[in-house]
Amino acid sequence: MDSLSTPQAPHDRDLPEPRWPSTEWPAGPIQPPSTPPRTASTPNPSRGPAEPSTKLAGAKSYLVFAILGGVLLGTGVTLGVLAALGVLDEGDLIRSPRATPTVPTTTAPAPVEPGASISDVAAAAIPSVVAVSVIDENGLDGGGSGVVYRDGYLLTNHHVIANAEQLGVIFSDGVAYPAEIVGSDELTDIAVISTTRPDLAPITLGTEADLVIGERTVAVGNPLGLLGGPSVTSGILSATGRSLLVERDRWLYGLLQTDAPITRGSSGGALLDEEAKLIGITTAIGVSDVGAEGLGFAVPVDMAVGVAEDLIADGEVSHAMLGIQGRTVTESLGDATVPLGVEVSSITPGSAYSAAGGEMGDVIQRIAGESVTSIEQLIAILRMYRAGDEVVVEAIRGDEEITFPVELGEWQ
Repeated sequence: MDSLSTPQAPHDRDLPEPRWPSTEWPAGPIQPPSTPPRTASTPNPSRGPAEPSTKLAGAKSYLVFAILGGVLLGTGVTLGVLAALGVLDEGDLIRSPRATPTVPTTTAPAPVEPGASISDVAAAAIPSVVAVSVIDENGLDGGGSGVVYRDGYLLTNHHVIANAEQLGVIFSDGVAYPAEIVGSDELTDIAVISTTRPDLAPITLGTEADLVIGERTVAVGNPLGLLGGPSVTSGILSATGRSLLVERDRWLYGLLQTDAPITRGSSGGALLDEEAKLIGITTAIGVSDVGAEGLGFAVPVDMAVGVAEDLIADGEVSHAMLGIQGRTVTESLGDATVPLGVEVSSITPGSAYSAAGGEMGDVIQRIAGESVTSIEQLIAILRMYRAGDEVVVEAIRGDEEITFPVELGEWQ
């Protein structure tokens, strides 16, 4: 059994060492540091923050994984949300001499059949996608996108609302409502917000299990804070199970990859299949020194929904943890090198894996019935489970194949 120079997980949190360049979250500052906080009477500057770049060793280009939130909103959009949030006095708004308008109502989208046109997919999804407006503690404003989930709840990204002091959402019909944070999960970059609008149009949910590499995808979001409602782009599903380093010690696991064009402000938006079903929450993009590379990434819907339900019920997520350090190992078969599994290189005393009788040197090949070929894949699988869940581990110990149950511990 031969091992490649693959990463060993640091600490006791099942995390691999970086194989991608470390980057910062390019979400802020939203305004240039020399610009004082904007007030209701101060126009908003039109430019956003500069993109960071990190050079890959031995590469001629620069590649970063840029988190998509933090777009600077246009003044017209921002004023509308400020009014909805009650920040502006009535005298600050221009009133029409005509009668007070009634709030438009949304209608549930018609079902979309397989093979429908992109315009049909867009028509079904647009009422369920919102712009998210954020004002932080310094009075700086930015935002991203969100997706209507259910019962007054919307999904977005953690990094979109992480520093929000005030929050609002703008629907595709131009109506703005205040919003509140229900809960947020940094590990998966998923957050849930709520609004009081009564006639929400929840998105139709898909599942990662039905996805096929190469199938058509449609992205709907609010890039660059542009006025006039969500933007729609299309592409294909390029890959699943991607892992990205988005900060020096922060990884996202199990991501979907698409070449549907997405950009800043699309964080928290919808990635859809050809039936207008939600398959992911758009989160990050890959950018090189020549610009966007057609690398867009989304948190898969199954992971997002699991996290959302926990946040709605408890306000937090009890992520699962084995309590091991491990590395991806391979086996040489003739001229071929074949993935074998994840070798346990150390075990945290008192951890779930220790309590279950796991030993150092075990090579984990399957967990909860799913094949494990890398440490990143193992972590992505664990993200779908919670502390206290029981999973069956299948491993090689010496020359034996063993199977044993593990009651998962809590990630700390």
